[in-house]
Amino acid sequence: MALALGLGTMVGWRRIVVAVGEKIGKTHLTYAQGAAAQLVAMVTILAAGAWGLPVSATHVLNSGIAGIMTANGSGLQWTTIRNIAMAWVFTLPSPALLSGALFYLFRLFVH
Repeated sequence: MALALGLGTMVGWRRIVVAVGEKIGKTHLTYAQGAAAQLVAMVTILAAGAWGLPVSATHVLNSGIAGIMTANGSGLQWTTIRNIAMAWVFTLPSPALLSGALFYLFRLFVH
């Protein structure tokens, strides 16, 4: 799993960086804003881990950046927020449906 995530990041890093750093807010993310968002994400993830709560680092960081942009008065690009939210919504059911379909097909052909 870690290898797949690492390879995916190596290939798509530019798209990720542009989406997170330039397209969530109406202004580009500054170094200070990025550092603040990372610190908030770190504390949130550590707290969730201490309490045994499952969280997504991507969700936490993107939400932190949106919060920083809102607090700064920069505003948000709602099209990007919507696209990120839709990706989050479809992340769970898509692999569930695909794995269920593959299980059904393999079961038909193996027996």
